[in-house]
Amino acid sequence: MTIDMSQFFQVFFDEAEELLAEKEKLLLGVDVNSPDPEDLNAIFRTAHSIKGGASTFGLTDMTEVTHILESLLDKIRKGEMALTAEHVDAFLAAKDILKMQLDGHRLGSTVDLDAVGDVRMLLQSFVQDEIQAKPAVVADLSSHIKTSHENEKFKHCFKVAFSTVGDTDLNLLTAELGLLGWSRSERVGADGAIIVLNTNGSEDDILAVCSFILDVDKISITREDVDPSANGNVEKSEEELGYGFFQPLDEMFPPEENADPQQEAKKAVEKAAQDLQSAKHAAKKEAEKNAGSHESTTIRVGIEKVDQIINLIGELVITQAMLAQRTQDLDPVSNERLLSSVAHLTRNTRDLQEAVMSIRMMPMDYVFSRFPRMVRDLATKLGKKVEFITYGASTELDKGLIERIVDPLTHLVRNSIDHGIEMPASRVASGKTESGRLSLSAVHQGGNIVIEVSDDGGGLHREKILEKAKQNGLAVSDSMSDSDVWQLIFAPGFSTAEVVTDVSGRGVGMDVVKRNITQMGGVVDIKSAKGFGTTITISLPLTLAILDGMSIKVGEEIYILPLGFVVESLQPRPDDIKEINGKGRVIKIRDEYLPLIALYESFNIIPQHTDPSCGITVIVEVDGKKAALFVDDLVGQQQVVVKNIESNYRKIPGISGATILGDGGVSLILDVAALLRSVR
Repeated sequence: MTIDMSQFFQVFFDEAEELLAEKEKLLLGVDVNSPDPEDLNAIFRTAHSIKGGASTFGLTDMTEVTHILESLLDKIRKGEMALTAEHVDAFLAAKDILKMQLDGHRLGSTVDLDAVGDVRMLLQSFVQDEIQAKPAVVADLSSHIKTSHENEKFKHCFKVAFSTVGDTDLNLLTAELGLLGWSRSERVGADGAIIVLNTNGSEDDILAVCSFILDVDKISITREDVDPSANGNVEKSEEELGYGFFQPLDEMFPPEENADPQQEAKKAVEKAAQDLQSAKHAAKKEAEKNAGSHESTTIRVGIEKVDQIINLIGELVITQAMLAQRTQDLDPVSNERLLSSVAHLTRNTRDLQEAVMSIRMMPMDYVFSRFPRMVRDLATKLGKKVEFITYGASTELDKGLIERIVDPLTHLVRNSIDHGIEMPASRVASGKTESGRLSLSAVHQGGNIVIEVSDDGGGLHREKILEKAKQNGLAVSDSMSDSDVWQLIFAPGFSTAEVVTDVSGRGVGMDVVKRNITQMGGVVDIKSAKGFGTTITISLPLTLAILDGMSIKVGEEIYILPLGFVVESLQPRPDDIKEINGKGRVIKIRDEYLPLIALYESFNIIPQHTDPSCGITVIVEVDGKKAALFVDDLVGQQQVVVKNIESNYRKIPGISGATILGDGGVSLILDVAALLRSVR
């Protein structure tokens, strides 16, 4: 039966991308002067696994690159070659090439063959001398490979026969199996090989190693009998160990008299192939035996399936709200059991919604892991030294938001390196360390996630920003507060760079950053001190799908106010309301005057009350700035399913979305940040 391998391609693509990301992370963190052997082994394993998978699926272009890469990494991890910064640069370049090739197979994107050839030549240049000096010899059974198991007693002896090894490096394969114990190998015939392994592992362990390198149908594993009384460690002599496979090869497989060695080798390989099915059966039984204790803790599910579940949960939340509203007018005594069931449904619906939403949540490390490489390359290009630090990488954010936040953060990080952090000489002259400090952090605050991009560079130059703003025709004054001046850099086309480079200076980027963050329901703020650095803070809702809201009434309309912005609600006294000529009204709240926003004026609605002292005032806060919303009444709190109104209708100022209420009517969700900006 022929197996359609194409069904497994997506699994390989996903795993290969994860391995490439892990490889880059390890390379950026390795200490070139004193590398940790575990790090070197881990880097080698990433290349080894990608090569095995690419070979299995016939992706020869990736196999060719990883083969050279693997050989070089193997020499470094064995101590045959010292790791250098040039090696790290070459390995990172190879990672980029492999990612390009992977995207070419997965997405059909263009692969730069010249770049591939350049990287292959670069890698080959490191091992060329070794390759030229390497004699064409084949390891025989008398040469064994010692591993970290040298003082361990082994329980099993296995003979692993390969009917065809092709161009596979037998020494490398022997070394890989040697990680399970003590291995020795010999070529058999023109294209076969036998590796004898002394180990405490199982047939399944051996297949797991070999199947990444060779087709499993070409592998046969047989178990040799071991005398327990003769068991010992590898420090004993071969005779003391009592393992048959330490005998010379001709004693293990004595040739018949006058027999053709080639024919005998062929028979040995054919016998090995016959033993394959029994070895596979034994490995399968061992795997089934241990299945209970080695079950996978994760599964791969397409995001479209998760989105479908979330949409259904949203409809369930709406249905539950309808049921709750229908039962409000029922007699609680005669309908006690029904009302209790509805309350129980409400709790379960909320728990189900939170559980399903958590599936879409991804750690910020998904975003943060992209930046160490970018910071390293950009700092090197600009001649700067930058220490990059991340905090809160495990903080989770909705997948839909986490993918949209990548581009804004990328621009902010590049700006910090290019504009913020000074050249090493300038830093030393100002009493700082040569290396600038750039940090990315993420933390949960209520129903939001707060992301900060902070550097200890030169900070923003107030005078230069004001001067450039005047040149661009913006309405500015020297009496503006620092926070208002910093917001000027988000104006379209604004840039203080004197020279346009491929990094920055064209005046595009910061306005896009703010627009994208605003579209996600977030806000961005800047704090800066000249000579001490700049911190840019982004506040985003954890998810855009479902939110906790407060229902408020203005006239005959019901609006939803996101609960995360609400500080308190109250009914003001008449003497707390003050009128400022030409500036509107303010309300006094505990010795603090806040701008008063009458929603009926903002949305041109006929209200029930025009006097704030007769209605309700809701105090809201966005990014440290407060305001008071004047409404007619508070209806209650509820979870609402957010629907995109812009894609279904058009963009409405002061409105961020819509939802369906329990009675089937549509209610608009207020954009609190936009409302506050309108009164500044």
